[in-house]
Amino acid sequence: MKPKILIVEDEPAIADTIQYALETDGFATEILNSGGPALPLLKAEKIALIVLDIGLPDINGIELCKKIRTLSDVPIIFLTARSDEIDRVVGLEIGGDDYVTKPFSPRELAARVKAVLRRVKGDPSPAGKTVFSLDTEKCRIAYFGTRLDLSKYEYNLLTVFINRPGRVFSRDRLMELAWDEPDASMDRTVDAHIKNLRAKLKTIRPDIDPILTHRGMGYSLKEGL
Repeated sequence: MKPKILIVEDEPAIADTIQYALETDGFATEILNSGGPALPLLKAEKIALIVLDIGLPDINGIELCKKIRTLSDVPIIFLTARSDEIDRVVGLEIGGDDYVTKPFSPRELAARVKAVLRRVKGDPSPAGKTVFSLDTEKCRIAYFGTRLDLSKYEYNLLTVFINRPGRVFSRDRLMELAWDEPDASMDRTVDAHIKNLRAKLKTIRPDIDPILTHRGMGYSLKEGL
């Protein structure tokens, strides 16, 4: 079955162009010209990725992304006519996987869709398969063949990164995914655990820092080590 891409874009010409490019590359697509129907559709159908315009007529795309993230981790690529850094930061902070500014090349967008899906599926890569070895049944992680001595939350954080190499996670998102009671924790709690993780990884390979800091946005696991 072809992966289905949901295109949420209110400009018909842009939506049709995206649809043509994606279907030419072997994807199935569905178009919505407003954000309202997106949540019910996500519950009813299996969507591989969403191409989401920020400037929708009924709801801001960033607000819609927040709603989507309450029920799904489906990858999201934002489309916007604005190129300000603050827009890009906000988009990634609340759970976007990539960000494309209009005008854009449909072929480039299709390539980004494929790149994000490769990351999500965990295709073989040094970061996800060779460098780290994850045993979810025993809650163990090995790094270059050496088992790591991790606390509960260090294990949870590293598992999140390993499952999505390259994706930028905000502190808030990491707390939601790794902590039992995220509302009771503070942003700096994540920073402290990341610092401890880095120290433990460096005792095994001091020449590599696989966890990247994205200033003002969050953290990610380095791809292609």
